Amino acid sequence: MSNFKMFPREKSIVFIGFMGVGKTTIGKLVAQKLFRSFIDIDEEIEKEYNMPTTEIFKTIGEKAFREKEKDLITNFCNQKRKIISVGGGAFLQKEVRDVCLSNCIVIALDISWDQWKERLNMIIDSRPVLKGLSMEEIEALFYKRKEIYSTHHLKFTTDHLDEEEAANYITESLKLAWDLYDRN
Repeated sequence: MSNFKMFPREKSIVFIGFMGVGKTTIGKLVAQKLFRSFIDIDEEIEKEYNMPTTEIFKTIGEKAFREKEKDLITNFCNQKRKIISVGGGAFLQKEVRDVCLSNCIVIALDISWDQWKERLNMIIDSRPVLKGLSMEEIEALFYKRKEIYSTHHLKFTTDHLDEEEAANYITESLKLAWDLYDRN
């Protein structure tokens, strides 16, 4: 099923952005506010393999992880009214970008480097891509990935918002856009 004929209000919403930016936390809150089911692609992969992402990368490899990621994203992006959080590296795959952008509303969550650095200690152990990297290498990755996330439908900077404020702002913005669309 292709969503190109769907009204914007029916389309699933995909959150993209760098690891630790808040895609899952904010996505869950937006899902509650819009009465939609929430899917975290990394969690779905972990359930399927019955192990954390770090173990999947070690035992099965990143390539297999990315294939499973692409399959799951494609499946969920072809469904109505979902809130989908994709991993920080998912948008590196052209096929993933294409299916998300053509079938869903893609929201990029953005954060400044200085704000993101403050979260590093909380997330470093659960992010296999960051293992063994110096701070300079992590910063280079941060800015390189920002280029990938520049293709989206909407962008929200979360620097000075807590999760609830960000979710409220996103939800209200979506509702306003949908109401304006429905009037035309």
